[in-house]
Formats: sequence, C-alpha cells, structure tokens
Amino acid sequence: MLPLVRTMSLFPSLSLLLLSVVTTSYSAIEPDESLPKTCPVVTCASPGLPGRDGRDGLKGEKGEPGEGLSGIQGPPGKLGTQGNPGLPGLPGFMGPKGDPGVCPKCDDDLAVLQREALRSELDSVEKWLTFALGKKVGRKLYLTNGKKMTFDRVKAECSHFQASMAVPMNAEENEAILHITKGNAFLGITDKEREGHFVDLTGRPVTYQNWNAHEPNNAYNEEHCVVILPEGTWNDISCSSPHLAVCEFPV
Repeated sequence: MLPLVRTMSLFPSLSLLLLSVVTTSYSAIEPDESLPKTCPVVTCASPGLPGRDGRDGLKGEKGEPGEGLSGIQGPPGKLGTQGNPGLPGLPGFMGPKGDPGVCPKCDDDLAVLQREALRSELDSVEKWLTFALGKKVGRKLYLTNGKKMTFDRVKAECSHFQASMAVPMNAEENEAILHITKGNAFLGITDKEREGHFVDLTGRPVTYQNWNAHEPNNAYNEEHCVVILPEGTWNDISCSSPHLAVCEFPV
C-alpha cells in the first residue's frame, strides 16, 4: 500500500510541473505583436474561388522584324482588279521579212498561168528545135524537120506541134515551101474522099494549084496525096511513100 500512497502523493507535484512546461512553451512560440505579419494567405487561410478572366489589354506597337531565316513563301493571293492601261510604248524595230502568205486559189490560178506560159514557151522552143529551118510568108511560118515520113505520119507530127501540113494558097507560099524543102515534100492536099477532087485537111477545095505536066494521073489507082517537086510543081503520089515533112504555123 505504501508505494501507491507515495505515488498518489506525487500527482500534485507532477501536475504543477506539466503546467509549467506548457506555459513556458506557449510563451516561447507566441509571436511578437510588434512584428509585421508575413504569413502567406495560403498558409494563413483556406484558398478561395478562382477569379474571372480580365479584359484584353491594348494592342502593342509593331515590333522590329526578326533576325531569323525567312519562312517558306506562301501561296499567291487573289488576282486584283485590272488597272488602267498605260501609255503606248515607242515603236520597235522593223523585223525581217516574213514568208509569203498562203492563198490556195491564188496559188492555183498562178500555177495555171505559169504552166500555160511555160508550156507555150516550151512548145515554141520545141518547134524551133524540131524544125531547124523555117520560112515566113505573110501570117504563116513554114518549118521542116528534114525527115521523110508517110503522109499520115507527117499529119500527126504537125498536129503534135499544134500546126498543120503546109498548103500553099499562092505562088509566094509555094516558093517558100520549096525554099526550105528543096522539093519532094508532102503538101496537106488529098483526093482520098473523091478521086480528082483535091481538098485540104479541113475539107476545103484548094483554089491554088501548080501541077506538073500530065499530073495528077492517079497512077496504079493509088495516088491520092500530093508532093511538091524540086521544080516547084506538084505531083500526085501514093500516101504510103516517104517524103519530107513540112508544117505551117500561124503567126
């Protein structure tokens, strides 16, 4: 029983001791009223609700361009409205002459004319080359190629050169034919259609005749063509026998 009595007798002393400690500790941590209060709100009070967003401030002045690298160029903008036309410029230098224009109809007409002119010129040259010798009387030009042919061949040859077989209409023309042939040349006269009725190749009767003595005689009943003899007189002869070709051209 003694220990318990001692212990309980100690309680008043222990209580006093604890009270002194607590009092001293409180006075040690009590803040000085003269010092400013610097306690943060967050530690001194519980946080409140968030405030509203403030209004946008005024736009600041444009800053200086940056010194960095330029970015990639953006796409072109929309085409603006067309401006007023400017003043005409000074005339330029004259360029080189261009190629001739194309006119199909003009070219066709020109080609036809050129072909006709060339053909006419070639025909004329060909006539002179084919018939080396010639004699002009009035409006007729007599030419010969110096070759011996049958009557039908001479007729075709003259027609090829747009001429006709020579038919003298008077003594002067007869002399011109004799001059270039020296005789023995076919004339464009025949009585094939009717014996003794001599006509030119167009069927017209010949008005000028210069027969040799006892001619025409139609020997062997086959002489239906006419030649001029070296004397200048005429003789009827076979059309198939070869004689000089002589043609007349209108001039």
